[in-house]
Amino acid sequence: MKDLAVDLDRRRAEHLYRHRRVVGGMQGPVLRVDGRELVAFCSNDYLGLAADPRLVGALQRGAARYGVGSGAAHLVSGHSAAHHALEEELAAFMQRPRALLFSTGYMANLGVLSALLGRGDAVIEDRLNHASLLDGGLLSGARLRRYAHADARAAEAILAEAKGEALLATDGVFSMDGDLAPLPALAAACRHHDAWLMVDDAHGLGVLGEGGRGTVAHYGLGLDEVPILMGTLGKAFGAFGAFVAGSQDLIETLIQRARPYIYTTALPPAFAEATREALRIVQAEEWRREQLRALVARFRAGVQALGLSLMEAPTSIQPILLGETAHALRWSEALERRGLLVTAIRPPTVPVGSARLRVTLSAAHTEAQVDQLVDALGAIAQEARP
Repeated sequence: MKDLAVDLDRRRAEHLYRHRRVVGGMQGPVLRVDGRELVAFCSNDYLGLAADPRLVGALQRGAARYGVGSGAAHLVSGHSAAHHALEEELAAFMQRPRALLFSTGYMANLGVLSALLGRGDAVIEDRLNHASLLDGGLLSGARLRRYAHADARAAEAILAEAKGEALLATDGVFSMDGDLAPLPALAAACRHHDAWLMVDDAHGLGVLGEGGRGTVAHYGLGLDEVPILMGTLGKAFGAFGAFVAGSQDLIETLIQRARPYIYTTALPPAFAEATREALRIVQAEEWRREQLRALVARFRAGVQALGLSLMEAPTSIQPILLGETAHALRWSEALERRGLLVTAIRPPTVPVGSARLRVTLSAAHTEAQVDQLVDALGAIAQEARP
């Protein structure tokens, strides 16, 4: 039997041990963490909707109408009118024939890949894809091949050799780097080789594209170029859950074959009602995206003036590359001493030697809070110089 204590001690020695924080109160730019107030730059609440009173009110009204739990899976007795309405509204928002709700983005990715692929097929993925896409590829039983990050030529070379049904899966916005996938080139390669293209747009939805429709809309692509689109509802939408949008046949196939959909209790209907409210806000309040873009520009200008190594990221995810795990942890701890919560990202989440501070900005942040972070980074950089 494996000695678990030895493995835990090894993780501690290698600076890979992870600790949970206890957050009191609602999500927002200022969190009460382990009893202390900190300005947080590590949430995925990109539009500042997680604690919006309108979502809270919709959730309460939904609970009053539907209760708390959904009672069963969608295919048993758990598919409520709230779920159905949200699916129809998401399909209209994404300009696709249909959408299908999943309880989480992880489950959506596992469900799609295992439903569409099997032994003898091929799944091709970006090397920096989210773990759920990689796990979904492995679970499918198809042969998994990975290409160099954002390298469309390398992806096409693998597609040219693929046997059986082929599916290329990529993040739209990469969650640890903040950069965008080269979707037009990947779409062209998939069309040429008669392969599916699947985009996980968890970090682009709500933030990029006309009306917040995400990375695919940002590039002006549609259903023909990107037949499988996954989005999450717990980030920019401030709620919970996920969905897949695509053709009528795709959604019907997932209903019949996606095990994480078939065998999971449906998410609470009240959350579907809260998400419907979030969807209305995301479309109506363009100022949130404008505010976020302005804060990203302000942060990047400030950090670049300090001479720190910012990655090329045009999104709300702004990683500061520090290299060694212990170095990233020291910077994160130094920021916390100054009242700022910024997570150090370490292997295996990122490759060895690329540990970083993952700074995420929200439309709910103020310019003063961004300046506070930049000033703190400058002070830590000054202290670190010999």
